[in-house]
Amino acid sequence: MNTAARLAAFGGALALLAAGGFAVGTAAGPVAAAPGEGIGHAGMAGESAGHAELAAAGELPGGLAASQDGYTFTLAGPTPEPGRFSFTITGPDGRPVTAFDVEHEKKLHLIVVRRDTSGYRHVHPELAPDGTWSVPLTLPAAGSYRAFADFAPTGGKPMTLGADFSVAGDYQPVPFAPSRVANVDGYRVELTGDLVAGKTSPLTLTVGRDGVPVTDLQPYLGAYGHLVALREGDLAYLHVHPEGNPGAGPEVKFAAEVPSAGTYRLFLDFRHGGVVRTAEFTLTTGH
Repeated sequence: MNTAARLAAFGGALALLAAGGFAVGTAAGPVAAAPGEGIGHAGMAGESAGHAELAAAGELPGGLAASQDGYTFTLAGPTPEPGRFSFTITGPDGRPVTAFDVEHEKKLHLIVVRRDTSGYRHVHPELAPDGTWSVPLTLPAAGSYRAFADFAPTGGKPMTLGADFSVAGDYQPVPFAPSRVANVDGYRVELTGDLVAGKTSPLTLTVGRDGVPVTDLQPYLGAYGHLVALREGDLAYLHVHPEGNPGAGPEVKFAAEVPSAGTYRLFLDFRHGGVVRTAEFTLTTGH
């Protein structure tokens, strides 16, 4: 789940999805989307001081590939064992990687979300000596999921790799209407600002509780807020941190640039009272 000045550029890498050197989808084999879940093709990418590299021309957007630069994200199986999620990152030599740089206080950030963008989880697995990562994880519902491994191998550049898996059961898709206000555990988080295709867009997240602004947010992984954005359809991934020198609330500011019009799900992790909570939003861009 890798402090940064701002959310930076996105690249339109449609033509490169089939280019050599990248394995799009999952190293464990593709999993078909559950009914009602579209998988698009246009993507996005971003930079956040070591989380996702700047999507320069010719680079695949973050999270759309299982392999990059010889590194591969391999799940333990097409369906995780109940209550636990395991995987490896193999290197150019084909062996599990055991040396990772610490990025934002962790060696690896794992994001798991269902393909309809429900059931979002941001967790931090433990690394075994043999190179196997694992974390206790119970997923809320059946369906097709996408996992994102966000890491920087020692000696390599930061990257985000993605892989699909499935959870058996009765799939019930969750529709999301545009939303700028999130209520979670008595907190109200309001998003102001608009995503405008092709332009840098300032976004402000304002946190309150019981009608009172929260001014004592606590650092979480070295920042007062973490923002993940997923494009509806292909789930291209973006992870950024507040811009400038943010205070401890109530406002947490970001800047975003998306390449084209579309709908995006945004997930803000913030910490207060010793507990990390996630506020979720849905934005549709302008043109």
